[in-house]
Amino acid sequence: MSNGANALIQTLVNAGITTCFTNPGTSEMHFVAALDTVPEMRAVLALFEGVATGAADGYGRMADKPAATLLHLGCGLGNGLANLHNARKGRVPVLNIVGDHATYHVPFDAQLQSDIETVARNVSSWVRTSKTTAALAQDAVEAIATALGPPGQVATLILPADVSWSEGGAAREPLALTPPPAADDSAVAAIASALQGPGKKAILLGGRALRAPALMALARIAAKTGVQLFAEVFPTRMERGAGLPPVERLAYMAELASVQLSGLEHLILVDAKAPVSFFAYPGKKSYLVPDGCLLHTLASFTQDVQGSLEKLSSAVGADQATPMLQAPKRPGRPRGKFTADKVCKAIGELMPEHAIIVDEAITSGLLLPLYTAGAPHHDLITLTGGSIGFGLPNAVGAAIACPKRKVIALAGDGSAMYTIQALWTMAREKLDVISIIFNNRSYAVLNVELQRVGAGGAGDKARAQLDLKNPAIDFVRLGESMGVASRRATSTEEFLAAFEHALRTPGPHLIEAVVPPTLAGLKLRVLPHLLQSLAKLPLPVARALKRAIAP
Repeated sequence: MSNGANALIQTLVNAGITTCFTNPGTSEMHFVAALDTVPEMRAVLALFEGVATGAADGYGRMADKPAATLLHLGCGLGNGLANLHNARKGRVPVLNIVGDHATYHVPFDAQLQSDIETVARNVSSWVRTSKTTAALAQDAVEAIATALGPPGQVATLILPADVSWSEGGAAREPLALTPPPAADDSAVAAIASALQGPGKKAILLGGRALRAPALMALARIAAKTGVQLFAEVFPTRMERGAGLPPVERLAYMAELASVQLSGLEHLILVDAKAPVSFFAYPGKKSYLVPDGCLLHTLASFTQDVQGSLEKLSSAVGADQATPMLQAPKRPGRPRGKFTADKVCKAIGELMPEHAIIVDEAITSGLLLPLYTAGAPHHDLITLTGGSIGFGLPNAVGAAIACPKRKVIALAGDGSAMYTIQALWTMAREKLDVISIIFNNRSYAVLNVELQRVGAGGAGDKARAQLDLKNPAIDFVRLGESMGVASRRATSTEEFLAAFEHALRTPGPHLIEAVVPPTLAGLKLRVLPHLLQSLAKLPLPVARALKRAIAP
């Protein structure tokens, strides 16, 4: 027998959970002490809970298993909620361990006492407060099984201090998980019939459907049937690049996504939900499936994606079809005036094989998919839940999950400041991450949204809420203060030199790319009118405009 904390950590290791992102307090000290008794557990300190939860999200996306977080009471969990929201929306496995006051101390309503279970339920599919040391390890086993899914989920185990420090704990082995079922024969037959019939068809892919084995099966199906392949707006993890099937992502702006989906008679979902607008806009649709389009589900979040695709491939006679694959292609070295597009072009030209791109560039990264389409095989991680401040922490988790791969994190200046403490963890852990921060000194995407929602009367006071010029943020000094080698680029040549240096030099690097907003001035004022006109234009013209705005 051991104390609860020791039994808990050993139970996690028994299940293959060997990384814990921590921001502990007093109630977690016995867990902290027990870390030294289980050498297989790697503990990674974060200076803010949102970094710990975002790192666990990035780790889960790349490792396909949960990392643990160690958080201090309800307030600490609350600080980490934004990135747990992104994990929940991305169906990523995460296990939170949240310390609580000792069970006998709770009735006194001490200063840090809160309803942790209520806080946790906002992002967690499974929540439990362990009541006894003897039951703790079994609670952990059930939490791990829930987190693994499918789908991957956030599970939160609340650990009272006396349950942690008391003797009587015993580690447990993980539960044997039942493999998920593939699509049933009737669903496969109905979808095969739709694919082989008349009309325009598309398959919308999310989650596990955007990994290489699934993509190859889908490409064979597309080659045989002519069905178009789309990816969700913000994929959890998408494998792409030379040698893989090209897949077009749905556009963030609903008007552009509607152009992509226009004319569909059948839309088939594979580990994805039906497309909806990111926000509500006056006078515009929220549900983006075209009127009259039939919706089919081949594989839901709880089903076997690969098995379902193999059944569909056989049903349409595509097993021997030759898939269309992306040819190797680099965009060339950028030249001329320094803009966010030149940064994206440089990444496409220079990125190494098997890089991991964590993309939170939002408007600054509009051309990234175009310039990296033919780059070497890489993984793309995006902002699944829309809650900013995910990019730098996700890069921490991805780098720890895949220590032999270069991680390139793209963030805006505003979003980077939400979780800038992630740089300190990168330096402490010597992670091979290049953080590129687009400094356009504004919440640029919100300037776009201010125009799109039709909020009239916006003057100087309104625009000041989206402006980051005064005082100017110095990311080089911030990065250096946290131990990260940092450089500023104000020209294309300076950026290329900084990026090439970071690519050949292991360890964390920060590049502050001082660029103008991608959408500003006349472009920004015209954009809402252009988007509104798309539905009235001939479809070929609308598609050409879509490609010009968001390739």
